[in-house]
Amino acid sequence: MTITQAYLQTWAEARTRFSNLLKDIKQEDLTKKLINTKNSAGFLIRHIGDVELLFAKNVFGATEVKVLAKTVIAQHDTGEWINLTELLEYQSSASDILKAIIEKQTDDTWQQTITTKEFGTKTKAEAIGRIISHTAYHAGQLALTLKYGQ
Repeated sequence: MTITQAYLQTWAEARTRFSNLLKDIKQEDLTKKLINTKNSAGFLIRHIGDVELLFAKNVFGATEVKVLAKTVIAQHDTGEWINLTELLEYQSSASDILKAIIEKQTDDTWQQTITTKEFGTKTKAEAIGRIISHTAYHAGQLALTLKYGQ
């Protein structure tokens, strides 16, 4: 197994914490929020997709990717993330794009450093950890929002 294959397996397995939540989500769940929080379930789904696309483009080199990371730009829930079909398609596409660009990495590129305004300078190996933890963090928020949100 190559280093790239190992990172890809790790990312894919970690992402199931998010993707498994989406199997039972309903349209009416999208507006749920936890008490004293600002972000809805719909926002969290869109945000994960936005950040995955940003990582694909800015970290792993998928320069052809067009991304309008609305959740990152707004930095708060604008109330527009209410179309379940669109959100599910968006996050699925983001996942596919990120997976495809990770697969293109060679084992020697994982120690290459990348600098972004969002998180500074990191190796690609550190960056894969960052996207894994980002998705898992927000998947936890989403799980709690779906279970306890109103």
